Amino acid sequence: MATIEEPADLDDAMDGIGLAAGAANIIMQLSWPGVGYGVFESRVESGRLFDHPYKRSRTTLGYLAVAAKGTDEEKRLFRNGVNKAHAQVRSTGASPVKYNAFDPELQLWVAACIYRGFEDVHRALYGPIPEHAVDYFYQRGATFGTTLQVKPDMWPADRELFEEYWNEGLAKVHIDDVIREHLISIARMEFLPKPVSLVAGPINMFLTAGFLPQRFRDEMMLAWTPRDQRRFDRVMRAIGKVNKRLPLAVREAPYRLLLADMRWRIKAGRALV
Repeated sequence: MATIEEPADLDDAMDGIGLAAGAANIIMQLSWPGVGYGVFESRVESGRLFDHPYKRSRTTLGYLAVAAKGTDEEKRLFRNGVNKAHAQVRSTGASPVKYNAFDPELQLWVAACIYRGFEDVHRALYGPIPEHAVDYFYQRGATFGTTLQVKPDMWPADRELFEEYWNEGLAKVHIDDVIREHLISIARMEFLPKPVSLVAGPINMFLTAGFLPQRFRDEMMLAWTPRDQRRFDRVMRAIGKVNKRLPLAVREAPYRLLLADMRWRIKAGRALV
C-alpha cells in the first residue's frame, strides 16, 4: 500500500470525546462469536473487565493510543505484552465456538471495527470525513491491526475494498443470549461501582445504541426510533461544535495521559498489559 501524505489542512486530533462510543465499538468487535467468546471465556483473570475495570480499560485504551500515536518500538513492546496475555486465550472442548486470540482473521475484524467506529464518531460529531482526507485516514486505520498479528497485505487495499470486506463481515455477525447479556452489562457500565452505573449507565446505554449501526442494534435487540435518532444527532452536533473549539491538548487529553503512563511504565520496567 503506497504511503499517502497527510493533507495540509487536516484535523488529525485523536478526540477523547470519541470514548463515548467505546461500548458500541466493543459490541461491534464481539459480534463475531470467536471474538465474543474469546473475551467472555478468557482465563486471563487480570484482564477481565468486571474483575479489574481500571486495568482492563487502561490496557484497551492504551492499545488504541499506542497503535495510533506510538513509536515503532513502543508498538513492539506493547505487542509483546499483549501476546503474553493472548497466549492463554483459546477455546476449550467446552467452548461453544472455536477461537484463538492469535487468529489474524479475528484481529482483522477487531481492527476493522475500530476503524469503522472512528468514521462513525467523526460523522456524528463533525459530518463525513472530507473527501481529500478519506484515503489518508483509511491507511492510518491499518495500524490497529498491524500492531498485532494482522499482516499489512491483509488490510483491504482501499476504502472500496474495505466496504466489501465489511459487508462480508456483517454476514458473520451473531450475538447469542450469553454474549448479549454480557455486552448489555458493559453498556450499562455495571463493571463500575453501583452509584456510578446507576447515574451514568442510562446515558451510556443511549449513546451506545446511537453509535451502533442498525445491524448490531438488531443483534442486541435494542429499540431505536426516528425520535431517538433525531435526539442523538442533536446531542452529537452540539458536542462536536464545542469540542472543535477546544485546544488540541484538551481534545486529546485521555490518550496523551495514556501514552505518558505507558512511557513511564517502560522506563520503570513495569508491565504494559
